Amino acid sequence: MPKYLLTALLLLAAPLAVAQTSKPVATPAASPVANPSVVLHTSQGDITLELFADKSPKSVANFLRYVHEGYYAGTVFHRAIPGYLVQGGLYTKELQPRRTHSPVASEADNGLSNSRGTIAVARGADPNSGTSQFFINLVDDRRLDYVGNQSGLTWGYTVFGKVVKGMDVVDKIANMPTRAQGPFAADVPNPLVIIESVNVVGEETPAASPTAPADGTTHKST
Repeated sequence: MPKYLLTALLLLAAPLAVAQTSKPVATPAASPVANPSVVLHTSQGDITLELFADKSPKSVANFLRYVHEGYYAGTVFHRAIPGYLVQGGLYTKELQPRRTHSPVASEADNGLSNSRGTIAVARGADPNSGTSQFFINLVDDRRLDYVGNQSGLTWGYTVFGKVVKGMDVVDKIANMPTRAQGPFAADVPNPLVIIESVNVVGEETPAASPTAPADGTTHKST
């Protein structure tokens, strides 16, 4: 894989070098627990997600906290790499980062794999540094799965849901032209893909003007 893809991955300060493993990995399956669904209303179409509250309760609760606050309204997908992932959930249309709540503990060892269509917590080098950002896998990518707790490189990335409708929208975003813009040297969709609102299925859509988290910090790109 080209070096720039590794260094660009999920705001990591060092190139990703997660070891391969032959250990069987569970794939997301229907659960007897009623998992919530959310809809991302984007400028390119709607994406419906099932969230795995049974497997990733902390990550789902963290994501839903931002959803209920209306935080994601007006943010963008700032990274799109065909054959890899699309990422968003932090930057405004001006590519300025919003303040976030405190990070959530990693649940990457939940047995779920970063398979095509799954949504996972984006983070920095520290496995427990994930906040509002997320990415959607475009392919089955076991390199991003949990291997062990030896280091941030082996921890992998927490899968907390999957696309159940609108994967064609995700693919469309992934195949848009990209360019350098703002703090990013490449991979920014052109035009920007805006998340107009996000709502939990069965609940009222939150307000479009989020209030900055009172206990938040600004997550800066590296």
